[in-house]
Amino acid sequence: MELGDKAVGLLLTLTSLSIFTYYTFWVIILPFVDSDHFVHKYFLPHEYAILIPVIAGVVLLSFLSIFVGLVMLKSKKKKKTT
Repeated sequence: MELGDKAVGLLLTLTSLSIFTYYTFWVIILPFVDSDHFVHKYFLPHEYAILIPVIAGVVLLSFLSIFVGLVMLKSKKKKKTT
């Protein structure tokens, strides 16, 4: 099982590193490149550079809140039956 865990860890690390590199290039370096350069066709408009992380944060906080709420409800049910 250790090999599987290492593979998943490596996959998550490479995915995170590639997303970080793409986002950093998109937000920090791309504004200094001419707008008619061919590299601009590989990136979304700059408005999405803020919109995507905000939506991801809202979704993450929503799921975390739902999870904590469900755990609290189950904990309360256990106390009532005990």
